[in-house]
Amino acid sequence: MAPNETDDRTTAGEAEEPRAGRRKAARYVVPVTVLGVAAATIGLVPALADSGDPDLPDITAAQLVEKIAQSDVERLSGTVKITTDLGLPNLGGLESGLLSGAAGGEGGEGGSSADPSGRLTELASGTHTLRVAADGPDRQKLSLLENAAEYSLIHNGKDVWGYDSASNEVYHATVDEADAKERSRQQPPATPKDFAEEALKAVDDTTSVKVDGTAQVAGRDAYRLVVEPKQSGSTVGAVSIAVDSETGMPLKFTLTPSSGGSAVVDVGFTKVSFDRPDASTFDFTPPKGAKVTEDTERGRGHGDFGTKPERGPKSEEDLAKGLDGLRMLGEGWNTVAAFDTGAGAGLPTEEEIGGDLGGFLGSLGDQVKGDFGKGTVFSTRLVNALVTEDGKVYVGTVTKDALVKAAEAGK
Repeated sequence: MAPNETDDRTTAGEAEEPRAGRRKAARYVVPVTVLGVAAATIGLVPALADSGDPDLPDITAAQLVEKIAQSDVERLSGTVKITTDLGLPNLGGLESGLLSGAAGGEGGEGGSSADPSGRLTELASGTHTLRVAADGPDRQKLSLLENAAEYSLIHNGKDVWGYDSASNEVYHATVDEADAKERSRQQPPATPKDFAEEALKAVDDTTSVKVDGTAQVAGRDAYRLVVEPKQSGSTVGAVSIAVDSETGMPLKFTLTPSSGGSAVVDVGFTKVSFDRPDASTFDFTPPKGAKVTEDTERGRGHGDFGTKPERGPKSEEDLAKGLDGLRMLGEGWNTVAAFDTGAGAGLPTEEEIGGDLGGFLGSLGDQVKGDFGKGTVFSTRLVNALVTEDGKVYVGTVTKDALVKAAEAGK
């Protein structure tokens, strides 16, 4: 095999057909899993160090993917920079408000600005700096650094604390220790490891995976793993993951769109240590005068830092329960989720919702028509959604043209 070629053969072990349906559905559980990154077609090219990059032992892509899977880092501390640019319109705060509302954030009467269900949605847009620390499944801390304030989310044993220094408000919940393992699998995506694990869940033969040299991230030597779709029509250009050469932990994750330009998601450590954090890192006592909101409601879906999530679909069967006639159209990177809202109309009219809001919503999308009838395509740099006049919805990480074709084929 030539030095820069990849081996596109897929073994039976890599294919794992019985899990295919679950992987397809998993892409639509949260925005990150919509990436639908697969890793079956493993490039066998060893990593070659570029000039100035660390000189590391050769490794194949298959070995590097396995190294990520076997990484068992449970103790760390560091600083993470995360930039998300989905290309959503700038609506003067409407975007963050909608995201908070969709996540069940508490912003109204009786709510708390320290409730994590609303605060963590801030990571869905813009550039943020986080301080993170972990000491096993029962102790984690994430702090969102703001201009003149800080929001901290702390999980220490049975206690979950959220603290907003700007408003001096505190959120508190208690969790069952029996849920610890489940919570550790449900942490909110905030670090390169979170994103990389979601991106490598799906496995099929529509993906090219290769090692593309080495790099230094946060002072650590790392291999570069590059994941790209073989199919045309995807909005995903490539996913690059910097993998720590010693621990196998992802240190940086970058997703670039097929349309070019800046990354849609770029998250990486700027500083990291794998030493055990001091126990005091996870201590918290409400400051004097702080307003404390106790949350005794179970299953609110706060991920690793809250109660065991019971809200939110976890499988194709669960998705189908919440959506009328969920179907998966196409394959691989071009998979489109289709379902019926049961509304009988894709968008409400101006008369139905009052004023010019209906026309405003329609102006945010592109009007299209085809064998499925008429509809509106709402686009970001990564995810596109088609809402038809008869209330059907088609969503995928595919271009507008590919989405329309999927709707015509699946009508």
